[in-house]
Amino acid sequence: MTGWPFLLASDMIAALSMRMKPATLVVSLALLLCVCVPHLSAGSDPGKKPPSPGAAGPFSAEDFDWREMLPYLFVAAALPDEQGIKAVLEHAGVLRAYVSTEIRTACKASRNPCPASADALEQEVTKNIDQIVQEGLFHRHKAAIVDYPLSKQPFPFSEIAAVKSEKHPDAYLMLQLADHSYRAWQVQAKYGEPNDTNIFQWYSVYEYKQDNAQYTSKAIFEIDPTDGAVLKVAISLKPKKAKSH
Repeated sequence: MTGWPFLLASDMIAALSMRMKPATLVVSLALLLCVCVPHLSAGSDPGKKPPSPGAAGPFSAEDFDWREMLPYLFVAAALPDEQGIKAVLEHAGVLRAYVSTEIRTACKASRNPCPASADALEQEVTKNIDQIVQEGLFHRHKAAIVDYPLSKQPFPFSEIAAVKSEKHPDAYLMLQLADHSYRAWQVQAKYGEPNDTNIFQWYSVYEYKQDNAQYTSKAIFEIDPTDGAVLKVAISLKPKKAKSH
């Protein structure tokens, strides 16, 4: 991930830019730190992990829905660093799909027994994600960060990162797309017209906002203006302070 040429005063952005690769995920983080506003969808259960894709077919960019991450980012915001990062990544359908594919590919290649049931596979996926967090977690400039490359292709995403502020109860999830196959028109078809747009030197931005009584959040989609491809997406969440009576 990278720092960006605007709003770079944040300690969290400094932490990310010192660790991440140029031209990666953080388009968003600079904008996300002006956090606006989300909506917890009815029936969302923060304790329930999304199932990893199985026989239904390979995971696609359109299978990702930023709104589904809001309950888990809200939970993560109130947890200590490592627990908060786990709460985000364990429930990120993108990472669960990727790890599930890795597990099934590895066991077939080695001729070792693959998980005997869907439940067993889900348990193994969670175990592997916890190991990713344990081995990959680092702290810099009052932020806890896990940045994990999704390097085995084909897969619609090439990188995932979770960030937990140590100064504030804020949580973030960022993704980089692997190719130019997911387009801005697909984003609008799924989420409607963006709440705001902006144009920078090398990319444009679609910004979606939501709000409820508990927290504010937004999602930033970075768009390549030359072909309308989505390059990166980042989600932020900031809990609201309880009103005193």
